Amino acid sequence: MESNSNKAKNTTTRVGGSRRAILRGLGIVLPPLLTIVVLIWAWNTIENYVLRPIESGVQHAIVWSIPDKTFSDLPEGAIANSTGKSDGFLYQGTEYVLGPTGRRYLPDYVKKLVDDKSDYSPPPTSAKAYWDRYVQLKYMPRWQVVPVFICVFTIVLYFLGRLFTLGMGRWFVKGFDHAILSIPVVNKVYGSVKQVTDFAFSEREIEFNRVVAIQYPREGIWSLGFVTGDSMREIAEATGEQMLSVLMPTSPMPMTGFTVTVKKSEAIDLNLTVDEAIQFVVSCGVVVPGQQRVDTLTPNAASTIEAPAAILPPSISSDTSVPTSQAKP
Repeated sequence: MESNSNKAKNTTTRVGGSRRAILRGLGIVLPPLLTIVVLIWAWNTIENYVLRPIESGVQHAIVWSIPDKTFSDLPEGAIANSTGKSDGFLYQGTEYVLGPTGRRYLPDYVKKLVDDKSDYSPPPTSAKAYWDRYVQLKYMPRWQVVPVFICVFTIVLYFLGRLFTLGMGRWFVKGFDHAILSIPVVNKVYGSVKQVTDFAFSEREIEFNRVVAIQYPREGIWSLGFVTGDSMREIAEATGEQMLSVLMPTSPMPMTGFTVTVKKSEAIDLNLTVDEAIQFVVSCGVVVPGQQRVDTLTPNAASTIEAPAAILPPSISSDTSVPTSQAKP
């Protein structure tokens, strides 16, 4: 029986070790993988809604500017091939051949280039499609278009950012926002998206003044928070006390927390840096800074810890030491 029990324990240990190893592997792989997924999504969005429309417009402009066109019949002065009209003709020194639909003629050099480069893609189904594909291969190869687009797009974003931070540009942006926000239904979507983009791309950073401990979500439970400001004037006037805005981080993602407003007298300033507090939250309390570890207290230190004046019972003076059992941690 003891042997079977040991075997079961060993099996459980191996399974637990394998599970922990898999979770550690996920922790290593997921951050870069999700980053790549987000970047790919952002690029696909820009490509589909910005690059491709511009690329298509430029292609049509180049096709329109090329003198060699397509013909539905022999133009005046054209010389038919000796084998007959259906095989093509020679016009102004350019040889024309019948397109894939059998209804229009296009230059032979266009058809040859496209056919030679269409090893991994289906051939165009019309003379116009041949022309578009020819312009893309001849004048707008992908390896040239993408770097040029990125450079131009970055420059445009730079000048737009510079322009719209000035007086006239800022006025235009405010007018545009006001016009969009006055449209029913659209204003809900646009307003939400604008809030997200303003938060994500704004140069203003949330500054944490200090780290505090407050009793939240109920008395007796202490939570770490980051002081972000002095909250709102009307709240302070209503309570008759100075207030604090505190960001309450959640484990293990501290930036997914929420904001609360508390009385300044009910917050305990902690001897912690913001980085140390974030490590404490991310590790779910496992990583405790050296100066805050309980095992560093001397045997008599607990009896000298005083509770904050704001949370002492009315019958106890603020300058009176309280037993460990009554002191708030």
